[in-house]
Amino acid sequence: MRTNLLGAAFCAAAILFSTMSCKQKQENESGYIGPSDITVTDGLMTPEVMLSLGRLSDPQLSPDGTKVLYGVSYTSLADNRSCRNLFMSNIDGSDKVQLTRYAKSVSNARWSLDGKEIYFLQGGQVWKAPLQGNKLGKKVQISDVPAGIGEFKLSPNQSNILYTSTIHSAIQTPVDSDPALDKAQAYATEDLMYRHWDHWVTETPRTYVAPFAGAMITPDNSFDLLGDEPYELPTEPFGGLEQLSWSPDGRFVAYSCRKAVGKEYAFSTDTEIYVYCILTGECKRIEMDGGYDTDPVWSPDGSQIAWLSMERQGYESDKSRIMVQDIVINENEFNFGKRCELTADFKYNAAGLVWAPDSKGLYFNALAEGLQAIYKAEKSGDTWTINRLTADNLWFDFDSPWGIVEKDGVTTLLASYCSMDFPNELVAIKLDGSEPQRITRENDRILDQVAPHETEMRYVKTIDGKDMLTWVLFPPKFDASKKYPAIEICLGGPQGTLSQGWSYRWNYRLMASQGYVVILPNRRGTTAFGQEWCEQISGDYSGLNIQDYLSAAREMKAEPYIDKIAACGASYGGYSVYYLAGMHENTFDCFIAHAGIFDEEALYYTTEEMWFADWDNGGLGRGYLSGSPWSKYPEAVRHYAHNPKLNVEKWNTPILCIHGGMDFRIPYTQGMAAFNCAQMMGVPSKLVVFPDENHWILQPQNALYWHRTYFDWLERWMK
Repeated sequence: MRTNLLGAAFCAAAILFSTMSCKQKQENESGYIGPSDITVTDGLMTPEVMLSLGRLSDPQLSPDGTKVLYGVSYTSLADNRSCRNLFMSNIDGSDKVQLTRYAKSVSNARWSLDGKEIYFLQGGQVWKAPLQGNKLGKKVQISDVPAGIGEFKLSPNQSNILYTSTIHSAIQTPVDSDPALDKAQAYATEDLMYRHWDHWVTETPRTYVAPFAGAMITPDNSFDLLGDEPYELPTEPFGGLEQLSWSPDGRFVAYSCRKAVGKEYAFSTDTEIYVYCILTGECKRIEMDGGYDTDPVWSPDGSQIAWLSMERQGYESDKSRIMVQDIVINENEFNFGKRCELTADFKYNAAGLVWAPDSKGLYFNALAEGLQAIYKAEKSGDTWTINRLTADNLWFDFDSPWGIVEKDGVTTLLASYCSMDFPNELVAIKLDGSEPQRITRENDRILDQVAPHETEMRYVKTIDGKDMLTWVLFPPKFDASKKYPAIEICLGGPQGTLSQGWSYRWNYRLMASQGYVVILPNRRGTTAFGQEWCEQISGDYSGLNIQDYLSAAREMKAEPYIDKIAACGASYGGYSVYYLAGMHENTFDCFIAHAGIFDEEALYYTTEEMWFADWDNGGLGRGYLSGSPWSKYPEAVRHYAHNPKLNVEKWNTPILCIHGGMDFRIPYTQGMAAFNCAQMMGVPSKLVVFPDENHWILQPQNALYWHRTYFDWLERWMK
C-alpha cells in the first residue's frame, strides 16, 4: 500500500488554522531571532529549508483548561544559534499570540495557579512576569543561584520549588590543588566515569528544594534532596526533572536515582525509586533491585506511584514495564503497600506515563509495529486492562498527553505528534471516535511550499522467513518508469525503531526531496516488534540484522526503478556500515558512517558507560567483565572475532567517515581509524571531524555543513 502522508488527514483543519497569526505586535529585543522568511524554490526541500523550521516544545495547559502555553525555537544560520520564545493560544489553536520576543532563550515556562503570571528560566535563573491580556509584562528575577538552575518543577500548591543545579565532582583540576594554577587545564581522577557523553565530569547534578512564596530562591534557603550522599540527581547524561515527582499535597517527592559512583556507576544501570518527605527528611526506597526504574509519577489522589521499570541490570533495552506501588500516608509518615506490574501481557515498551484525573487509569505511549501510539491502562478492582486509543492507520508518532480536558461527557487528550513529513505539532484527540484535530501549524507556511511525496509500508522477507517492516519514501513526482538512486538507512542504537518520527539530524523527507528513494528497514534489534525481535541483536552484531539490511537492499535493487544504493548510518548504524563494507559483495555503491564503531576492542577500552559494551558485546548480563575482549563466553569471543576492522582488506566501495571530537560514547579515533584504513587500501574516502560536537551535530552551521557534505558525497558516487 502506498499513501501520501501530507494529504492523509486534517485538510479541513488546515483551512481553519491557516488564518491564525500573532495578533499583537511587540517590540523585539536586539538579537531576537524570529520565524524564517525563507522561500522554497521549485518545491525542493534543502538543508537550509529544514533548518529554518520552528521547533515547538513543552506545551502547558492553563489552570482553567482553556489555553496552552508553549515555546518555539527559531534558528539563525548567520548567527550560528537558536533562540526560543513563548507563545499562547486557545486549546483549539485559535487566538495565537507571541508572548515574548527576547534575544536570550526562554525555557521551562509554567503557569501560576491563578493563571495571571508565567514563571520561566532564562540565563540559568528563574523569572516571573505578569500575563497582561495577550502579552507578558515586565519580567522579574526570583532566583540567585551562582551555579545556575537547569530546570525547575513547582509543587502542586506552588509553595515550594524543586530545581537542579551542580556541585563540584570528585574530578580534580589544577586549581583544586593550587589556586595560582588558574591558567592550567588538566583533569585528574583515580576512578572511572571521569567523562560522560560529551563532557569531563567536573560537576555533579543535584536537585534542591526551596520555598516558593515571595523570597528570592538562593542556596541559603534551599536544601539538597541527597544531603551528603555523593550521587547525581537527576541521572546523566539525559535525565531531567521527569525523574522527580511531587506528591499532590506537596509533602513528598518521589525520585529516581542511581546511587553509585566511579567504577560501580560505569558498570551499572541500577536506578531505584525513592520517596522523600520534605518535612521530616525521611527517605525510603521502593525495593526493586535490578535495572532501570525511572520516571515516577504520583496519582492525583496521592495513593499510588507509577513508574517505568526494566528488570535486568546492565541492559538498556530490556522491556520497559509499568509498575504501580500503593503508598499509605499517615500525617508525615508513609509505608508501601501492594505493588503490581500493569504490562505483563503487553507486548511493547511503555513510555510517558500520565495519570487520568480519577486515579483509575494511566495514559502512556508505546512504539507498536512501527508507529508510536497512545494507550490507556484502566483499573477495575485489582485488574488492569490496556487499550489503544490512536488508530493504527494513522501514520503519525503520538506522544503521551500533556493535557486532559473533560467536557460534555467527552474526554479530549491534548498531545504532541509528528511524522516523517513534519516536525512536532500539537493535536487534540477526542475519545469519541472522531478524527484528531491539529492545534498548531507552526511550519505550514514553509512545508506547504515543499513538493509532496509518497511513502510505502512494505514487508521484506528475511533470510529466515520473517516479515520485516520497511518504510520506503519516494522522491516527489516519482515515476516508476525511471531510474533513481537509493539510500538505505542503518539504524543506530543498536536498539531503536524507524517509525514516523521526525529528525533534524537524519531527515528522510529531506533525502527523498533530493531525488533519492529512502529505504528504512526495521531490522533485528528494533524495539517496536516485541522483545524477541529486539534482543536478538545483542551478542550478534554481525549476524541476522546485517543480513536483514542485505535482504532489504537486494529486494529493492531488484525493482526496475532503483539504480544504485548507498548504505548510511550513525553510531551502531556506523558499525553496520563498516561491517557491510567488508562483506556486502557489491550490493552497495557508496557508504557513509557517522560516529560509527570500527574497532570493538578499542571501543570497549575507551567508551564511558561500560555496562553497555559489557552486555551487548556478548556478556549478556552474566557478570562483571563478561563482555570484555578477554572474556571466554562464546558470544563475546564470536563478537570480537567479527570486528569490522578485520575485513578492511575487502573494502572496495567509496566511504565517507564523519565524527565529533567531543563524542565520548564512541570516540572520534574510531572514525579516524576507519578512514586511515580506507586510505591505505586505496578506497576512495573522506574524513570529516567536528572538533566541538558530540555524538550528534548540533550547532546550526555545523549541521548545515554536515548535510552539504553528506549530499555532496552521495551526488559524487550515486548520480
